[in-house]
Amino acid sequence: MNYWLMKSEPDECSIDDALAAPRATVPWTGVRGYQARNFMRDQMQVGDGVFFFHSSCEQPGIVGIAEVASAPYADPTQFDRDSKYFDAGAKHEAPRWTMVDIRARKKTRVVALAELREHPKLAEMIVLRRANRLSITPVTTAQWRYINTRLLKSK
Repeated sequence: MNYWLMKSEPDECSIDDALAAPRATVPWTGVRGYQARNFMRDQMQVGDGVFFFHSSCEQPGIVGIAEVASAPYADPTQFDRDSKYFDAGAKHEAPRWTMVDIRARKKTRVVALAELREHPKLAEMIVLRRANRLSITPVTTAQWRYINTRLLKSK
């Protein structure tokens, strides 16, 4: 099993939106970074754990727990001329962009970036690196367990 941190802007898809969706499942569309796309395409598997992370908001941070709910498949927004994620270079026979479905499991208290930075055991998390812009990053098993047992069980 792998673990991931997946960022979403709350006005695009919040943890509340995901929990309210049918079967609490949402398509993770619009990823347009090659490294993040490669994580979905090459490494994600159904059942992998996900920290649902709100970004580009007043208090960025982990806001929920989710899981990967589908195998990777072509992101349809790349072919939709009306979508802000349209990619004129993408071809139906050779899609450029991939997505997965995510199933929200529960909303958590906000574990803000500043709080994550306070814990030396989390210092190597990719999301904490300066200038990190990836929307999807791997999380180690040790980081996953630490956050779940120390930060989400406290306060």
